[in-house]
Amino acid sequence: MGHIPSAATADIELLTFDKALSSALLPNEEYDVSKWLYVPNHYSEYRYILGTRGTNPLICVGINPSTAAPGDLDNTLKSVERVALYNGYDSFIMFNVYAQRATNPDDMEPELNEKLHLENMRAFEYALALSASAAPSIWAAWGTIIEKRSYLPDCVRDMISLGEKYGANWYSAGKRSKAGHPHHPLYLKKDSILEDFPVSEYLNCI
Repeated sequence: MGHIPSAATADIELLTFDKALSSALLPNEEYDVSKWLYVPNHYSEYRYILGTRGTNPLICVGINPSTAAPGDLDNTLKSVERVALYNGYDSFIMFNVYAQRATNPDDMEPELNEKLHLENMRAFEYALALSASAAPSIWAAWGTIIEKRSYLPDCVRDMISLGEKYGANWYSAGKRSKAGHPHHPLYLKKDSILEDFPVSEYLNCI
């Protein structure tokens, strides 16, 4: 079943990323916290992070979260996990440019909630710091959906700035669109190879 936002995120009480993370690190009856990272650790109108635990994660970046949860991955997340493992990573982190849940991107709120964005960037920096390597790997995987809202490219620019602090490398997988958008993971082959993605140059051209 899909998720349609019940309200604008500005009208609901948001957990800060730090508070949500603290709870997510505690034992949970619904899933194994030694295997999963799920922030917040319950189903809500937004999600900062969903992924598996490891020392060499691939950070996959979509546009916005849908209904997936630990042990209940949708087909997109199953593809993300397969591609991550095939490319030599021991885990994956699913992150999103905007944290509001909406199965249909057309249901995303039309205006940026700055508070939600700032907390999401705190989550992104946390994800960057999880990598034991000197250079975290970021997989741009948002497809053409970035065109849905005018605020989304600027959100990615903030991510680029954070990534630079950690020496992050950006990748894409599969054929890019005519406009240069990176391929969405859903229909990628499991043996898809990650390729260098010039994300700043790309943003300057869309």
